[in-house]
Amino acid sequence: MMGINFHHNENRNAYTTREADISWRQTMRDLVQFENISNALDVGCGGGIYSKALADMGVASVTGVDFSEAILEGARENCKEYKNITFKYGNALDTGLDSNSFNLLLERALIHHIEDLHSCFKEAYRILETNGIYIVQDRTPEDCLFEGNNGHIRGYFFELFPRLIEKETNRRHDSSLVIEKLKEVGFKEVEEVKLWETRKVYKNKEHLLKDISNRTGRSILHELDDKELKLLINYIDNLISIDTDIVEKDRWTIWKAIKY
Repeated sequence: MMGINFHHNENRNAYTTREADISWRQTMRDLVQFENISNALDVGCGGGIYSKALADMGVASVTGVDFSEAILEGARENCKEYKNITFKYGNALDTGLDSNSFNLLLERALIHHIEDLHSCFKEAYRILETNGIYIVQDRTPEDCLFEGNNGHIRGYFFELFPRLIEKETNRRHDSSLVIEKLKEVGFKEVEEVKLWETRKVYKNKEHLLKDISNRTGRSILHELDDKELKLLINYIDNLISIDTDIVEKDRWTIWKAIKY
């Protein structure tokens, strides 16, 4: 399997089908004084889920950047009711945006796709204004390896297909490296927070299994062929002991850094 092709039109809505949970919003409010934020940037915005959340939290102007025109098309459709959100083609190493132009920069579920953290963080430093806040959210190798249960569905992927463990952990960065690279480019006061973020609440098991069968917003499942995916669905079906109101949560690490 080749993994997900973010540029293929069939994946344009793969990252638009849910909302940012209240657990995420509350953590953001604990980290950021949103009354001081007027201009935010969401790099690796995907379908605009978190661009929309930033706007809902009171940010007057939100810009979303992604390296896939197909994904951006889905984001524009997803956020068409929001006149204060704009989307732009670009990537985390070269956004094409002006220097010193944003109060807040969010990069969620992005850096595991990037090997060159120094260049990524250097670009972030450039486009943030003085006292600007940089929020990086991703999984460390340790975040990935919690056991599967009724709430942590992701853990079952690795139990059934152990080969995915190496694929998953190899693309994740240790927290110590993230902090080191942030400081290397000039960021100060780097703070680390752990979050069990509610990914989605499913009204029943069938709803969850359909989400998995569509590989919705789960790039790791593109490492499985269709036959393996069916095996996984049966495996999860047999192991989940509840049938209604399934609350799926994932473990994340969030780093907050400030440009002075």
